[in-house]
Amino acid sequence: MRHSTPITFLAALGSVLWLSGCAFSPGSYFESNAESAPVNDLVDVEPITLGLVNSQRSAPKADDLSPKSDAQHEKADGYHYRIGKGDVLSITVYDHQELTIPSGSERSAAEAGNTVHDDGTIFYPFINRVSVEGKTVREVRSQIARRLEPYIAQPQVEVKIAAFKSQRVLVSGEVEKPGRQPITNVPMTVLDAISQTGGLTEQANWHGVQLTRDGETRTLSLYSMLNDGQLDDDLLLKDGDLLHVPDLANQRVFVMGEVGDPQALPMGRSRMSLTEALTRAGSFNEAQADASGIFVFRRQPEHSDKLATVYQLDARNAAAMVLGTEFLLEPTDVVYVTTTSLGRWNRVVNQMLPTITSIYQVTRTARDARDLKDDF
Repeated sequence: MRHSTPITFLAALGSVLWLSGCAFSPGSYFESNAESAPVNDLVDVEPITLGLVNSQRSAPKADDLSPKSDAQHEKADGYHYRIGKGDVLSITVYDHQELTIPSGSERSAAEAGNTVHDDGTIFYPFINRVSVEGKTVREVRSQIARRLEPYIAQPQVEVKIAAFKSQRVLVSGEVEKPGRQPITNVPMTVLDAISQTGGLTEQANWHGVQLTRDGETRTLSLYSMLNDGQLDDDLLLKDGDLLHVPDLANQRVFVMGEVGDPQALPMGRSRMSLTEALTRAGSFNEAQADASGIFVFRRQPEHSDKLATVYQLDARNAAAMVLGTEFLLEPTDVVYVTTTSLGRWNRVVNQMLPTITSIYQVTRTARDARDLKDDF
């Protein structure tokens, strides 16, 4: 009877572990119909179906819902540069060299020109001060010619802008050469400004470019402009505009659970499908994962009474992964692959085997010692 004590102990320990394996097993999982979980009241669970994919494909994008003012919609058609303080004008009166300040190898046109003063005027011979701020080159040319008529018969005047210094657009963030870009007589749009800074870096967020004007910020998608042809968002920039290209910090998808390599995946230039995210994370472990429990957690807007919407893909039929290729993820989505109850039990066994083996070895050594003692 004394030899049965260790065996009884191991049998009892094994029974307890077997009964409690699923309850205390490591590895988290999501039970969509667990009524006892309070979090279920804060989420909506929707299956990923063909109807859902089609409805999301036709739904308006977040960019389309951004307010668009008339000023932002102004295009390059009929664009005329308005002269401002600090600009330098080059004025030529033909056949009257005494009224034209020459420029050459020693002085550039910008150095020899007429600078617009703080009061918005320039000084010109015979006619004294000329108000030019806010006017176009054509308007200034007509004004100077009209005022020179008492002194010169039929004056022929040419006005050019030798240096654009009054108006700037600040381009910051993930561009090759961030900084201020001058607005010139050639209209500058969003794509023009980014091109003039050398283009985007590898870490640039193509979907969340921010244009701030007069204290209001609007989000633009360069991806939609360049890939979908939505050039309505290629807005004409104005003095004081701030164009910021953020990085990919908020443009990631998180893949967790029973996948080969759980990680945060940057979305980059293009949208990412559910199947692509699973593939880039090493796919799911068929031996451990529950193919019916592939979930996408998507945060609801702040004004919603729900915390998130949970989309469920049942991939027990491999054909369902085709739906996954059509289901496009959004930034900060969490893709979670649950584990099976068998998978959780296997984890328990793998973690407890060293402990059980150690207990068995200690018990066997003690028994052998007692048997050896009895032999003497």
